[in-house]
Amino acid sequence: MQLIYEKSIPGRRGVRLPASDVPQAAELPTGLRRSDAPGLPEMSELDVVRHFTNLSRRNFSVDTNFYPLGSCTMKYNAKALEEAAKLFAPFHPMVPLLPQGASFSQGCLGLAYELGACLAEITGMDEVTTQPLAGAHGEMAGIMLIAAYHEAKGSKKKYVVVPDSSHGTNPASAAMVGYEIITVPTAPYGDMDLDKFREVMTDEVAAVMMTCPNTLGLFNPHIKEISDIAHDHDALMYYDGANLNAILGKVRPGDVGFDVIHVNLHKTFGTPHGGGGPGSGPVGVKKQLIPFLPTPRIVKADDGSYAIDTHTHESIGRTAGFFGNFGVMVKAFAYMTMLGRDGLIQVSEQAVLSANYVMSQLKDAFELPYDQTCMHECVFSASRQVKNGVHAIDIAKFLIDKGYHPPTVYFPLIVKEAIMIEPTETESKETLDAFIAIMKEAAELAEKDPAAFSAMPKTMPVTRLDETKAAREQNVCYFGC
Repeated sequence: MQLIYEKSIPGRRGVRLPASDVPQAAELPTGLRRSDAPGLPEMSELDVVRHFTNLSRRNFSVDTNFYPLGSCTMKYNAKALEEAAKLFAPFHPMVPLLPQGASFSQGCLGLAYELGACLAEITGMDEVTTQPLAGAHGEMAGIMLIAAYHEAKGSKKKYVVVPDSSHGTNPASAAMVGYEIITVPTAPYGDMDLDKFREVMTDEVAAVMMTCPNTLGLFNPHIKEISDIAHDHDALMYYDGANLNAILGKVRPGDVGFDVIHVNLHKTFGTPHGGGGPGSGPVGVKKQLIPFLPTPRIVKADDGSYAIDTHTHESIGRTAGFFGNFGVMVKAFAYMTMLGRDGLIQVSEQAVLSANYVMSQLKDAFELPYDQTCMHECVFSASRQVKNGVHAIDIAKFLIDKGYHPPTVYFPLIVKEAIMIEPTETESKETLDAFIAIMKEAAELAEKDPAAFSAMPKTMPVTRLDETKAAREQNVCYFGC
């Protein structure tokens, strides 16, 4: 496909501005003026519309394709949520912080406060801050809260414990706050090895960071025992909320011993995820951590009005401008309101059912490292296909040609040739059946003609790349500069 600059025709116009009816301003000084034209493309409006419309059709999106990325919850979200967010678009984020500004911001402050209250109820926490702008940002804020808590007690803590199946942001966030990382291996039953965990727990451990269900899609049956062991050593339990979609209305992390949680609103609660944003990572805490929450905080008065509290005595301070990604918060609140309690429970039930259906249908075609009931996602391995020279990445390229966004591959790292599939709750059985058939076709082709994968994808503007060379010899200029 040509660049829009290559389609430019000198003298062609899409819009002609009317003649100015105001006096011309004085010319800019010579040193501030261009010496030549900016080189913008010259095209008709129709050609511009067609160019960008056709360009957009080359993208994968949840609106056009099944998007089974594991651990990401790439689900369809109602367009009504976008309309709800638009209602607040004209509101300037500085208004609540101006003198008397809170009186003009009761709707916005109320929504943010009530969203926090809903999230606290759903997760079993005592209070929630909406400031963090993404999951990893929420993780870091959560670890900062844990550090502040231990520092206020005068406790000397050096370590954060993570399972080897954890998201990479877990150890990264803890390290950025200054902790050393202790990694606990996964046991053959698919969860953090409980005996190994006991061995590494000491009074120098500040926190245990866990995703539950974990990145293998398995819920840890020992989670309460793990929490008790951590608390016996005055360590706090941190819940990575990336997989909360699996347990809505079924398990509240705060009820099984977690003290801090971040929630990915853009995964679980109604914002199309991906494309670099937008994100939102509210953090919930148990009561002992409330004094350390970021400021400013939104508080509710006895008369039902909302105000801003800037008390900073023990707070970790501001972690983001204003009160978070407000548009994402609006969509999350609308999502919860539309579905209600029973609807949120149905979300988790349907997500788990979909994942187990996919797992049961594909376990004969691909190796299943942990053959047990999963939660919202299932993890296969292409190790069987590797014997014929076909890797997980090859299957991903095959799926692109078939019109499916590939699932997550090569994660979690503890599974060789991992293929991680999260079908979500919004896909129909017909869609899942079609995807299952294509996956079986890939497995069959790997047996009959493994060499066919080497040229895939064939249908995309960019076909198979030498990815190692692309990483080592980057050239992002179109004209060979």
